Amino acid sequence: MRQHSFDAIIIGAGQAGPALAEKLCAAGMKVALVERKFFGGTCVNTGCMPTKALVASAYAAHLARCAADYGVRLRGEVEIDMKAVKARKERVTMNARGNVEKWLRGMAGCTVFEGHARLESATDVSVGPELRLTAPRIFLNVGGRAVVPDMPGVHDVHTLNNVSVLELDEVPRHLVIVGGSYIGLEFAQIYRRFGAQVTVVEKSPHLLGREDTDVSDAIRTILEAEGIAFRLGSECIRFRPQGDDIAVGLSCKDGSPEVLGSHVLLAVGRRPNTDDLGLENAGVATDERGYIRVDDQLCSSVPGIWAIGDCNGRGAFTHTAYNDFEIVAANLLGKEAPRKLSDRIDCYALFIDPPLGRVGMTEAQALKSGHEIRVGTRAMTRVSRAVEKGETLGFMKIVVDAKTDLILGAALLGVNGDEAVHGILDTMAAGATATALAHTVHIHPTVSELIPTVLGNLKPVQN
Repeated sequence: MRQHSFDAIIIGAGQAGPALAEKLCAAGMKVALVERKFFGGTCVNTGCMPTKALVASAYAAHLARCAADYGVRLRGEVEIDMKAVKARKERVTMNARGNVEKWLRGMAGCTVFEGHARLESATDVSVGPELRLTAPRIFLNVGGRAVVPDMPGVHDVHTLNNVSVLELDEVPRHLVIVGGSYIGLEFAQIYRRFGAQVTVVEKSPHLLGREDTDVSDAIRTILEAEGIAFRLGSECIRFRPQGDDIAVGLSCKDGSPEVLGSHVLLAVGRRPNTDDLGLENAGVATDERGYIRVDDQLCSSVPGIWAIGDCNGRGAFTHTAYNDFEIVAANLLGKEAPRKLSDRIDCYALFIDPPLGRVGMTEAQALKSGHEIRVGTRAMTRVSRAVEKGETLGFMKIVVDAKTDLILGAALLGVNGDEAVHGILDTMAAGATATALAHTVHIHPTVSELIPTVLGNLKPVQN
C-alpha cells in the first residue's frame, strides 16, 4: 500500500473544498484533495447550474409563447427540442466541471486523488485498497443525495430523482412530481413550460411548509395559472405499474384516488453522503439523520476533523457551503477576526418564475418566537418595473421587530425578487434599522426602489 503524508486532507470537490484547498495551499500547507466522482459537487453537476440552465430554456419558451403580448409576432408554434435543451445544459455543466478540475490540478501545493475516500482513523484516509493518506487536519465536504421515500410500491416502478431527471431528452407526456417543495416546484414549472402535463403530489395541506401561508398560496396560484395541477393533503401516496404508465395513489379521503403518469419524479428531500465514509473508525458523531454534528466553527466531535457543506446539516445550499469554507479558513489561519456559524443569516431562493427571494424569519416564525412585529406588503402590480416588463405576479413582504426596529425577515415573490432581497439581507447583516433602509434613496425604475416604500407603510400584527 502506498502512503503519503500531508498537512491537510479534503474529501470532496464541491463548493467548499476547492476554495479551502486554495486558501490552505496559499498559507504554505501541503494539501490532498480526494474526489470520487465529478469535480464541482452538486451545484455544478446535478444542482444549481444544470437546473438553472433548464430554467433559462423554459423561460425562453414561455416568453416566445407570450411574444404577441409585447407586440412581437412569431410565425408557427413554439417547439421544444429537448435534445438541444439537454445539450445546452450539459455544456454549462461540463465547462464548469472542467474548470474546477483544471483549477485544482494546477494549484501549487495541492495533490488531487480520484477514488472513494474512507476514514481509517482520526488522521488516516484510505483511497481504494492501495492508497493511504495521513494528515493532522481532515475536512469532509461530501455533500448529499436524494432520498427514496419508504412508500408502498416505490420499488415496483421506475422513478426519477433530481439527477436522473436531468438526463431526459424528450418531454414527458405526464410528469407526476411527488413533493411540493423547492426542487419539485422548479421542475414542475420547467417541464410544464416544455409542454408536459404536470401534477404535483404533496402530503401536507400546503406547498413549501417553511413559508407563510400567503406566500405558499400565491405560489400555488401562479403555477396553477400555467396549468400545473396540485393534489395536496395526499396522505396515502403509493405506486403501482399500469401498462406503460405509473399509477400514483393519492388520498384515502378526497378527490380521485389515483393519477396516472408517464414519469414520476421523487422530490421529497435529501440525505448526507456519510454512510460509507468510515466515520465510525474515527469516532465522528452524527445525528439521527446521518448529518455530521458540528460546533459553531464547523468542528466535528473529533479534534482535527471538520465537516463543511451539505453533510453537516447546517445549510443545504451552495452559498452556505461556501460560507462554511470562509468560517473554517478564517478561524484556522487566524488572518481575520474569528467567525462563527451562528452569525449567518438564513437566506435562499425558489427559482420559479417569478422567483421567491427569502431572508430571515417568516411572519409566523417571528410571532412564534415572541416578537412584537410590524409587517409591510406591496403587490407587484404596484411596482413600475414589474408593470413595464409585464410581469406583475407576486408581492413583497417585510417583517420588522416593533420594539427594536430591526428587520427580522422578508419574502420577495416577484420579478427580480431573488436579487432585490439582498438589499434587505445586507441591511440585516449590518445591524441597521428598518428606518435607515426606509430613508435610503434607490434607483428608479427597479424592484428594489419599492423596499423603502414597503418599510414606510408597516402595520402592527397581533399573534
